[in-house]
Amino acid sequence: MPVHTFLLERVPTPIGRMLVLTDAQAHLRAVDWEDYESRMHLLLQRQYGRGAVQLQDAAQPSQASRALQAYFDGDVDAISDLPVALGGTRFQQQVWHALSGIEGGSTISYGTLATRIARPTAVRAVGLANGANPVGIVIPCHRVIGANATLTGYGGGLHRKRWLLTHEAAWRSAQPQRRTEAALSTSS
Repeated sequence: MPVHTFLLERVPTPIGRMLVLTDAQAHLRAVDWEDYESRMHLLLQRQYGRGAVQLQDAAQPSQASRALQAYFDGDVDAISDLPVALGGTRFQQQVWHALSGIEGGSTISYGTLATRIARPTAVRAVGLANGANPVGIVIPCHRVIGANATLTGYGGGLHRKRWLLTHEAAWRSAQPQRRTEAALSTSS
């Protein structure tokens, strides 16, 4: 079994220190919260195998950590084009791909997500795949809510999910104003 070496960064955010793992090709491999580091290691073990991942402190900030910092500074789109490399099952990858299609500032239910992947009866499995997402925020599992529009489960805690959704909603509501300002500046 090959051993994968990932570069580890600890990035301060308004809602706690974030762990960012990238590989030698600058692909994002994992994002998690420092207080949930043991869960991150468990997800890595499930994806790559026991003892198959070695972490090394990054010598300089990665594209991923810079984009995540821009996200937290208010540019929600900054993370939309980050290169990501994931393992997971075909079903998990299908769910994660569908998660990537949820726009910043929007939410959908687990049932809607299951329907989007043409598996309307797989709501529970969709929830499990959502919870196994190793690159939260970038693949926005926090944008999935309960059928009755309540905040349900988030690996980083509901307080973070609430903050992320509020942060993105504020960004989304400012978008029409930004487009208008951009149009005015190009016409001058």
